[in-house]
Amino acid sequence: MLSKLAERAPVFSGRALSGGAFTRYLDHGTNEVAWVRGALGSATMLAGGASELGDSEMDLAVLRMAGPRLQSAMFGALLFATWVDFLQLSDVLLRECPMCGDEKLFLDLHRVQGLMEPTLADLASRDPERVEAATLAMPELMGELTHEFNMMLADAKTAMEEGGKVMVAVQVLEMLAMVSTLKMGMPRLPPSAPATLGVGLVMSSGGVMAGSRLVVSAEWVEMMRRLVQAGVLSVPVVSAAIRIHGGQVMMAQAHQDLPEGVREALGDSPEVRGMQVTDRAGAGMSEAPKHHVMPKEHREWFEARGFKGDMDIDQFCVRLELAHHEAIHGGGNWKLGRTWPGEWNRMIMQTLMDAEVEAGRLLTRNQVLDIVAERMKTYRVPITFTKGRSR
Repeated sequence: MLSKLAERAPVFSGRALSGGAFTRYLDHGTNEVAWVRGALGSATMLAGGASELGDSEMDLAVLRMAGPRLQSAMFGALLFATWVDFLQLSDVLLRECPMCGDEKLFLDLHRVQGLMEPTLADLASRDPERVEAATLAMPELMGELTHEFNMMLADAKTAMEEGGKVMVAVQVLEMLAMVSTLKMGMPRLPPSAPATLGVGLVMSSGGVMAGSRLVVSAEWVEMMRRLVQAGVLSVPVVSAAIRIHGGQVMMAQAHQDLPEGVREALGDSPEVRGMQVTDRAGAGMSEAPKHHVMPKEHREWFEARGFKGDMDIDQFCVRLELAHHEAIHGGGNWKLGRTWPGEWNRMIMQTLMDAEVEAGRLLTRNQVLDIVAERMKTYRVPITFTKGRSR
């Protein structure tokens, strides 16, 4: 649809999204779809790499690294589709409704873009904490966008009625039947209706229902359940997605507020929720240092064996208690600690180099990860990765 809007020539009035000042809004959509594709490609690469590892715990740890990227792609695509809905409406009004002013429409789109941009920036950052916060705030944002869409539509209808353009009004209503996100995901509100929606969500044999309407399929629920249990996605994130699809766009519920059937379907249990507490505040480790399991001073060595981009060694950090971190490095004095053969950096590099000598060739990235996973278990280092500070 974005491509069609960009290629659509202006009508005799010369008004269309593909011409003049409005092209910046088409460019904005193009930029958004680029990073969404990038996030999805990154998540796919990590998932594919995880499936090739021999150690099951390292397999799962690498798969969890795909979580923030998957969240970014899921919710970024939702916002992108919403933006296209606004562009569709604007294009029809520009082309078919001369009584709708260009200036007002331009400012309306500018305001909507401003509402979206902070969340889009957080999603595009791939920072786990920023992505999680943006995701949980999405239902409220979608509620604001629904209100903006309704206001634009109401203003256009008023202008059309005053201009006697009944046929144009009919065309706009027909176009809205094809709107992808705002019509499917969120019921239209009459002007007098409250902003908070109370649509009930229930689990049926076909998926999650809102009233008599299926909002997500049973297959989608099963896929989300497996990702939640693996620790790739959190229950609150999946709950936010369900609320958006079900029309509960202004409700700031926690995942415990979902109906019992939906919670059970997602695997919402204390054990599952415990697996999601990996951020500093949630884990009570605000001062815990980040430990590079692959030593930073040997970055080039690891890069030669495939640790680049999304698999950079900065992605493979773990949070340790200060005492544990000092212990595996031979105590508080790191220079003295490096003289101990069992010091982590010295030990891991010696182990990897010995393995290469035995193999008679460079180790592959997966072979390195399998060896690192084995040593992490020996040193009781948790195989749960977080992004460290890049060089």
